Amino acid sequence: MEIKKYLKELGIKFKEFNHPAVFTCEEADKYNKEIKGIHSKNLFIKDRKSKIFYLLIMPAEKKLYMKELETILKDKVKFANEKNLKNILNLTAGAVSPFGLINDKSNIVKIIIDKEIWNSDFVSFHPNINTETLELIKEDFHKYIKSLKNELIIF
Repeated sequence: MEIKKYLKELGIKFKEFNHPAVFTCEEADKYNKEIKGIHSKNLFIKDRKSKIFYLLIMPAEKKLYMKELETILKDKVKFANEKNLKNILNLTAGAVSPFGLINDKSNIVKIIIDKEIWNSDFVSFHPNINTETLELIKEDFHKYIKSLKNELIIF
């Protein structure tokens, strides 16, 4: 399902921003000056046996410490590959966001959200394509996440 249609069906409002394709947070910074709220990085990771997958959503400027994450998850993890990303979330590198979770029909991906993102008044993510960004208010982001059947971890 197309994410904008899904959001509208949930009664979620969003502001849309179009920009050139971006593949990193640094590239996105050039175009997101008008976008309110915290900017994030979205990382698709998996356990070492490729049985458990996670979507990690954290502030763009925050450094990821894998050992700290492994302590929280009580599991050894590494970055998932592009094949996993395509097969599970139907996304390509540069377009990873929580909106891709609508493609996780088996709800196998666990969502891990940094509390700074969860508590932000505004959030913004690519709508499964890296040439657009959607801005949502906190309550609508929470509504979207809770509409999914995926396990949620806030840290």
